[in-house]
Amino acid sequence: MSAYHHGNLRAALLAAAERSLRQHGAEQLSLRELAREAGVSHAAPRRHFPDRQALLDALAEAGFARLNAELRAALAAAGPEFEPRLHGVATAYLRFATEDAALLDLMFAGKHREGADRLVAAAAAAFGLLDDLIMQGQKQGILAPGDPQQVGIVLFATLHGIATLINGNLVPPHLVDGLLPTAVDQFIRGSRP
Repeated sequence: MSAYHHGNLRAALLAAAERSLRQHGAEQLSLRELAREAGVSHAAPRRHFPDRQALLDALAEAGFARLNAELRAALAAAGPEFEPRLHGVATAYLRFATEDAALLDLMFAGKHREGADRLVAAAAAAFGLLDDLIMQGQKQGILAPGDPQQVGIVLFATLHGIATLINGNLVPPHLVDGLLPTAVDQFIRGSRP
């Protein structure tokens, strides 16, 4: 990143933090190092992030906002029918989870910390879309009636499990492309009334 001169220091620090997270993991994130990279005094980031945890929380919150936007875009692009919408959301989640695995780990770890109300709300916005999608499938008779949150957890576990297998290089690359459509189709078949 070139030295920061003017504009939005908070956004510049978050962008640099996300790059560092991808390259080195959360343990290596340092406000002092981010300030050096941005070309500002080591105290300047503290105006936006009083401590390292505040930076991590802001990074996780921004991650949930981006995930929410990507899931919404996938829903909009898929049209009104349930099955294409489910495939679109599954694809968008898997892409996010595999391209930004370190960020996703940070997002999930952060929302379970006491006092992380903003992260919980940001997560609820993104994952509430899954509940809404499950309810659409149930209303249309494609999925069996029942608690949409429970059905959504099964779907999420499937998607997140696939992402974990891919991120851990436990799935041969030639199987990756067909894995998600197969999983979504099996989820729909197994959830039919």
